[in-house]
Amino acid sequence: MLSKNFVFALGVLIGTTIGAGLFGIPYVISKSGFLPGFFYFLILGGIALLLHLFFGEIVLRTKENHRLIGYAQKYLGQKAKILVSISTILGMTGSLLAYLIISGDFLKIIFWFSGISSFYFSLIFWAILSFFVFRGIKLIAPAEFLMNVFFFCIIIIVFFFAVPKVDPQNFSLFNLEHIFLPYGVILFSLAGWIAIPEIREILKNHQEAKNYKKVIIYSTVIATVLYLLFALVVVGVSGKSTSPEALQGLVPFLGKKIVILGALFGVLSVATSFLVLGNYLKNALIYDYNCPKGLAVFISCGLPLTLFLVGFRKFIDVIGFVGTLLGIVEGIMIILIFKRAKILGDRKPEYSLEIPLVLLYFLIALFILGAVSQIYEAI
Repeated sequence: MLSKNFVFALGVLIGTTIGAGLFGIPYVISKSGFLPGFFYFLILGGIALLLHLFFGEIVLRTKENHRLIGYAQKYLGQKAKILVSISTILGMTGSLLAYLIISGDFLKIIFWFSGISSFYFSLIFWAILSFFVFRGIKLIAPAEFLMNVFFFCIIIIVFFFAVPKVDPQNFSLFNLEHIFLPYGVILFSLAGWIAIPEIREILKNHQEAKNYKKVIIYSTVIATVLYLLFALVVVGVSGKSTSPEALQGLVPFLGKKIVILGALFGVLSVATSFLVLGNYLKNALIYDYNCPKGLAVFISCGLPLTLFLVGFRKFIDVIGFVGTLLGIVEGIMIILIFKRAKILGDRKPEYSLEIPLVLLYFLIALFILGAVSQIYEAI
């Protein structure tokens, strides 16, 4: 029988991984075509799983409680810490900004009768979730578990109504013009490694930590499969009418009631990711920079709000940029830290991966090529 902490840890990692990126995937696949989209899921899903496992072993090989910033300093030095610090702050702020952007749109769909604009709904969302970030992971884990229960119930209902309306003719197999578009968005969607240190606070003792690897594998596979299914169903229903946030384009085909239900599912999934990402950034500032808790919460929740208020509100652009940034900086850093932790780690981990050196360098090359492809796509 699965323990309560195992279920909570699984919920945290799934809830972090399945977030705002889910709603951008159908749009980019509708633009690039089904075959490139499937290829990106196959390759990037495998890469995300490896990075999650790498980071998990790093955490288990280290006695101290750190986040990626602290691990970079411990195993790679001060320069690496500065680079990861910049990437972490930019990446987490960009992610939280994406959640603010799309949360307002979803809440406006749900409460269409209120007359409140999506702008003010985003502010309400920010205020409520920032309170939970202030309280910390002990309150977040049970909340995430409950949100994920509702999340899966809703996605099943939406699938039930949408699948019969899927039309194979809506699938474009290949579009060379947008062949590189899915990379940043899909990588952003699959990057749940920021929750890896957080679940260590849930699976605390040695016996529970033995399930660390299982939690990582289960959550990453579940998230990848759900992403792919969701994208196929949405594109299969709305085709070329697929909207950047997925749901608006479904209204003519599924009706307003089902789209409202989908928006509710969207708010739940986005909220779970906001909770863990905000908590991660807060803890990174506390543990790795000795920042007071109040100031850490102010920075982690205040920066995305500031960007939102000054006008950064294009959802696809934001998550595409963040996904590329995460790959080129944090993805490569996790690989390099993993390699060093094998030698310099000060604790025997509950699991250990045997990875050929050539595979590590191959992954680094893929991240570099991915960043180049996004520059090409932007041009």
